[in-house]
Amino acid sequence: MAQTGEGPNPIDIHVGRRVRLRRKELGLSQERLAEGLGLTFQQVQKYERGANRVSASKLYEMTRVLRVQISYFFEGLDDPASPIGDNYASAYNSVIEEMLSEPNGQHLAEAFLRIRRRSVKKALADLAGKIAANDQQVDDGPKGRAAAE
Repeated sequence: MAQTGEGPNPIDIHVGRRVRLRRKELGLSQERLAEGLGLTFQQVQKYERGANRVSASKLYEMTRVLRVQISYFFEGLDDPASPIGDNYASAYNSVIEEMLSEPNGQHLAEAFLRIRRRSVKKALADLAGKIAANDQQVDDGPKGRAAAE
């Protein structure tokens, strides 16, 4: 993953998502994780967004608090030693991780998987796409906001 020059480094974002995913798996709040690491919860928020880069020593401490191997934080990234990475698998894993780290993502995924009929799953996916498109229009400016209200 290459740095574009603007915004957080994609690897820092990936590591932050992995921190958030594991924290949520363990049922820890940002405050509890911060306490275990000797940080403020605001610093944990910045790490999870990728806004601040996690130092090697802090990442090492996180392995203890989150009870994972150091490699956990880099799972899903292309192996820089391999000549060709599996970009599709990495992108797919990233989408899954991002969804599961959202506040209601796990609940939504579990409910979706309990739906038996394919036609209902497709209709729900289509509805979610339409809601997302409408939400994007609202965020694009006053014209979209007025149209949505």
